Amino acid sequence: MSNAITNGIRVTVKAVYVPAQSLPAEKRYVFAYTVRIANEGTETAQLRSRHWVITDGAGKVEEVRGPGVVGQQPVLRPGEHFEYTSGCVLETPRGSMRGTYQMHMPNGTVFDAEIAEFALAMPHSLN
Repeated sequence: MSNAITNGIRVTVKAVYVPAQSLPAEKRYVFAYTVRIANEGTETAQLRSRHWVITDGAGKVEEVRGPGVVGQQPVLRPGEHFEYTSGCVLETPRGSMRGTYQMHMPNGTVFDAEIAEFALAMPHSLN
């Protein structure tokens, strides 16, 4: 699990291995992760885009950028949160993810809310 707070925006992530969709013999390891984005600040903020850095156990890095999350660009007023679940496929049984969400405030301020690194790991897998 990861937890980071930037300018009042707290991002927590929990990841799980999905054995039913994984095919280790074909180097396909599927992970699901649930993200909770909470506005603990005093100003409204809108998530406009995402940037993920995904690293597998062999050191292969993939970057993913795009608008919003799961087709949405949620507006979070103080005290509100947004939660979603997505997935990731690796060629190795272990890896990690980290990234940022670009947040926009009504006053024109733009900042990157940190997504702290979290592990992707098949249970009982070695380094």
